[in-house]
Amino acid sequence: MKKRIASVTERVKEILSSPIGRWAFIGAVLALILIIPLMNFQQRAFWVRVIGYTGLYIILGLGLNVVVGLAGLLDLGYVAFYAIGAYAYALLASGHFDTHISFWLVLPFAALLAGFAGILLGIPVLRMRGDYLAIVTLGFGEIIRMLVTNLTDLTNGSQGLIGIDSPYLFGLELKTSTHFYYMILIFVIIAIFVTQRLDRSRVGRSWVAMREDEDAAQMVGVNTTRYKLLAFAVGAFIGGLGGAIFSAWQGSIFPDNFNIMVSINVLCLIIIGGMGSIPGVVIGSFALITLPDILRQFSDYRLLLFGFLLVVMMIARPEGFIPSQRRRLELHAEEIAHAGPSETITEGGS
Repeated sequence: MKKRIASVTERVKEILSSPIGRWAFIGAVLALILIIPLMNFQQRAFWVRVIGYTGLYIILGLGLNVVVGLAGLLDLGYVAFYAIGAYAYALLASGHFDTHISFWLVLPFAALLAGFAGILLGIPVLRMRGDYLAIVTLGFGEIIRMLVTNLTDLTNGSQGLIGIDSPYLFGLELKTSTHFYYMILIFVIIAIFVTQRLDRSRVGRSWVAMREDEDAAQMVGVNTTRYKLLAFAVGAFIGGLGGAIFSAWQGSIFPDNFNIMVSINVLCLIIIGGMGSIPGVVIGSFALITLPDILRQFSDYRLLLFGFLLVVMMIARPEGFIPSQRRRLELHAEEIAHAGPSETITEGGS
C-alpha cells in the first residue's frame, strides 16, 4: 500500500513538474472555479460565498507578500490599508454624506489613497528592522482602527456605515454573491499578473536582495530607501483595492471588520503557502480561509482541529506548501545537493 501511494505521488510530481502538466492542472482548477456558480447543487450559495471570500484574501495576501515575502519587511498592521480602502469607498458611495460616486471611479482613488498611506508609514520606519518594525506597523494598524471608531462625525463610529452603493457594470447592478465572485476572480488574476511581473523584474530582484541582506544590497548599489517605500506603496495599494471591493460586496462596514486578526490571518496564509511564492499565497488562502468553513460541522472542535493542522504543517513543512525556489534552497540545501542532476534541473525550472 505504501509503495502504491509513493508511486502515485511520484507520478503526480512528474506530471506537475512538466510545463504541459502544470498548465493542464491550472486550467482544470480555473475551469472548476468558473463553473461552480453555474452548477445546481444544494450548497452552491455557501461555496460561492466561501470561495469569493477566499479570493478576497488572495488579493490581500498578494499585497502583503510583496512587503513581507519579497522585500522582507515584517508588517503586522496591513489591515490599516484594507480599512482605508473600504472606508474610502463607503464614504464616497453611500448616503452618509449623500455622495454616490461610481465604484469604478472610487476604486482607483481608494487604492491610491491606501498606497499613499503606505508611503507615509514607510518614511518613519526606514531604519527599523525585524521586531521593531513589526511593533510599529502593529501600532499603525490599531491607530487606524481607533480612528475609524472614534471619528464619529466622519465614519459614524462603532455604528458603522450602511447602505453602501453597489457597483454597476454596463447598466447591470452587481449585488449578488455570484456577481462579486466573478469580479473578485478577475481582480485576483490581475493581481497575480502584476505581482508576478514585479517579482521577475529588476524591482523584484532588488527586493529579494534587500530581504536577504540589506547592507550587502546597499553596497552593490540598491537604493534600499526607494525600494522599501515602493514595497510599502505597492502592498498598501493592493490592500486598499481589496478593501474597496469588500466594502461594495458587504454593503456595510464596521470598525470590527478591521481588527488585528485580519493582519494575522493574511500573514499566516503567506507563511503556510510559502514566503515569497505567488502560488503559495493562493494555496495558503484556501487552506486558511476555506478549510475552517469546511470544518464548521465539527462545531466546538473546529478551531482546535484547525490549530492542530497548522502546528503539524509548520513542523512537517516549515517552508510552506509551495515555497519559492530561494526559500526551498535555504531549508533543504543538503537534500538538493545530494539530489541527482535531473532532479536539480527539475526543481530549478519549476
